[in-house]
Amino acid sequence: MTAIRYELIKTCKQTGARLGRVHTPHGSFETPVFMPVGTLATVKTMSPEDLIQLGAGIILSNTYHLWLRPGHEIIKEAGGLHKFMNWDRAILTDSGGFQVFSLSEFRKIEEEGVHFRNHLNGDKLFLSPEKAMEIQNALGSDIMMAFDECPPYPAEYDYMKKSVERTSRWAERCLTAHARPLDQGLFGIVQGGEYEDLRKQSAKDLISLDFPGYAIGGLSVGEPKDVMNRVLEFTTPWLPNDKPRYLMGVGSPDSLIDGAIRGVDMFDCVLPTRIARNGTLMTSNGRLVVKNAKYARDFGPIDENCSCHVCKNYSRAYIRHLIKCEETFGIRLTTYHNLHFLLNLMEQVRQAIREDRLGDFREEFFEQYGFNRPDAKNF
Repeated sequence: MTAIRYELIKTCKQTGARLGRVHTPHGSFETPVFMPVGTLATVKTMSPEDLIQLGAGIILSNTYHLWLRPGHEIIKEAGGLHKFMNWDRAILTDSGGFQVFSLSEFRKIEEEGVHFRNHLNGDKLFLSPEKAMEIQNALGSDIMMAFDECPPYPAEYDYMKKSVERTSRWAERCLTAHARPLDQGLFGIVQGGEYEDLRKQSAKDLISLDFPGYAIGGLSVGEPKDVMNRVLEFTTPWLPNDKPRYLMGVGSPDSLIDGAIRGVDMFDCVLPTRIARNGTLMTSNGRLVVKNAKYARDFGPIDENCSCHVCKNYSRAYIRHLIKCEETFGIRLTTYHNLHFLLNLMEQVRQAIREDRLGDFREEFFEQYGFNRPDAKNF
């Protein structure tokens, strides 16, 4: 018996993409799914009610940041993350590994774990597989991630080989330390960079440990899009059909569609919320930077093809004014719109899989969005 169960509903005849459903202790959600990121137990400027209105069935929160502030003991005392933030749908927490490797300049990797400095105040800290499990068990997320080493891109083959071997050993330690397997599902993370044999070895090691789900890590770290797609093409076929597959840190519209076509079920990224704070918006016709002067007297909606609350009620000119004046309400509106855009995109992807036409949908979307133009602008 496990806390997480994956149900495969349909495979797209045109592309092989999967339509599925993930069942968790806090409800189920259809896949492929995009998970909004609530780093500090909040999706910036969004209330839980907003997220429910947007149709989010699962959100992501960050182990490293919640360990530092307010501390996992306080959240445990509150009854866990769901009660602490008043969210009764599914939550996924990452292991903290990515932040340790990306935020801290002073880190030392040992077999036991990683020594590093708190990026807020410089204090010395130590994170190990066991500690990552202790924190996530206290947080009480539905899906938790194994503690892995996150190598940079590019990385030499020999370094990556040692890193993969260490990640496999750490994954086994995570399983041993995981105290609540009936309440929380633990996912292993496949690493290996762009090296096919190392990805295969990593997948094989983790599958032998029988995790309830598998993540693909070490992508969206600076590699070209074609490298990411190639790695997915040779990695997802090695993963079990009856378990969910999660591509970490990916959230641009083209990568979500291309990831789904390559057999990925779950995605997360700060992209839609981060760019919203700068006034950059996702629309059906491509990227729109609302701060630009040409929108000062534009009283139309952000996206005339969008049915979200923001596009029904507010103009580009008004939102531009709010963003230029650094008004929080402006960020709230742009964030809401971007999340609606991506969550609605995933609903369109799921519908296209139902109708066996995801390949056609990709072509139509890329054409309208402008990805096929030589001067195409991504995020």
